[in-house]
Amino acid sequence: MPASSPRLRRTHPPLATSPVAGPRALSAPARTTGTTIGGGTTLPGGTAAPGGGTAGDTGPAGHSPPTRPRPARRPGPESRRRRYVPGPADREVLWLYLLTRVGIWTTAYCTRWLFPDDRATHHAADALETWQRWDWGHFLHIASEGYFPGQAGPWRNGWDNREAFFPGFPLLLRAVHTVIPHWATAGLLISFVAGAVAVLALARIARLHLPDERAGRRAVFFLLLSPCAIFLAAGYTEALFLALALPAWLAAQRQNWPAAAALAALATAVRVSGLFLAAALAVHFAVTVRTRRQWRALPWLALPALPPLVYSGYLQMHTGDWMAWKHAEERGWYRDFHAPWEAWRNTWHAAFAESLPTGYALMSQAELLAMVVGLVLAWVLVRRRRWPEAVYVGLSLWALGTSYWYTSIPRATLLWWPLWVLLAGWSLREPRVKTVYVCLAAPLMTVFALTFLSGRWAG
Repeated sequence: MPASSPRLRRTHPPLATSPVAGPRALSAPARTTGTTIGGGTTLPGGTAAPGGGTAGDTGPAGHSPPTRPRPARRPGPESRRRRYVPGPADREVLWLYLLTRVGIWTTAYCTRWLFPDDRATHHAADALETWQRWDWGHFLHIASEGYFPGQAGPWRNGWDNREAFFPGFPLLLRAVHTVIPHWATAGLLISFVAGAVAVLALARIARLHLPDERAGRRAVFFLLLSPCAIFLAAGYTEALFLALALPAWLAAQRQNWPAAAALAALATAVRVSGLFLAAALAVHFAVTVRTRRQWRALPWLALPALPPLVYSGYLQMHTGDWMAWKHAEERGWYRDFHAPWEAWRNTWHAAFAESLPTGYALMSQAELLAMVVGLVLAWVLVRRRRWPEAVYVGLSLWALGTSYWYTSIPRATLLWWPLWVLLAGWSLREPRVKTVYVCLAAPLMTVFALTFLSGRWAG
């Protein structure tokens, strides 16, 4: 999703058991003793096969006596209740989430006093003013005025290109505003609640992939301490998107395709990244579903395309352009197509050629680093044959890496949940990974938070 900046003016199934906890954990086969994973059945002593198939210890020739698998049992009411009632592990995650929120709010309080707009002032800025930065203005205008107030639109000079932002967050903001009159408070509350849902879902995804009980808490720890974590607390779309996308992925791991599709559809209403999630769900469906009965859920995968189609139809009615949101991104944020090497070259020039003010140059350097991290992540996922996650990250990199220059890639790392699961597994195997991460990420998180809260460009 775009973010306004002055610089823009051109001057697989879950693997529940694994012998190691590291980057390999996402691809290691799960040895079971007759349990079911992802809706499938395994033979005693066999290996869980994707999508519910079985692979017993058949020997070199691969032959085994034919065995009729028993259908997986439906979870009882007590099992379903445990999915929605936080257990001890979930409460630990929520406690960690609350502690980091207190830390970010403390940073915001200090920013009010240390970085006022007027250095000679004797009065700190309003407590909520520090949160009303950059993209927030677009969301506020859409929620309070609509997309095209007073016949305004892209045909007028000075238009803010607000149609580049999908309607999910502004619609929810308007709904919450009916209960909470202050717009900024309503936006912060949305992100606070959504962030709690997101970390719970991320922890459960990590626990599905990694055998260590600490896996969920560790993955959440890495996410909440990431350099751009400030955007999970601000009135931005990242927290809300994760609160929909991660439960959608969790539902897909459990072969609950109607729920996965419905949640993904809501995610596509929030960010265009939801379409990348929908593609990943389709790949996950293709590589895990085996039986004819399971294939009956295929039509559900079309549901995530509905919100973007509806929004495009709305834009066509008002502007005559089905792709008005994309053209708004091109006008306002130079997201017209450029070859990947051109985008890299232009970003490198912005970062090191002294063509921009130092603050924007530093953020361009962060864009380059985030792209490298994304490419390494995609390579690891492909190597581990985690095709659905590789598709999700790969599409994100392609969309972000083919503009005039890179914009908001560091923020996009928040949405790459395989990164946090991989880091969790790696750190559980090599404890020094956590130490190195904390020493590097914590200062960067503080820098990004101070930069954003003081009104400077933070990606």
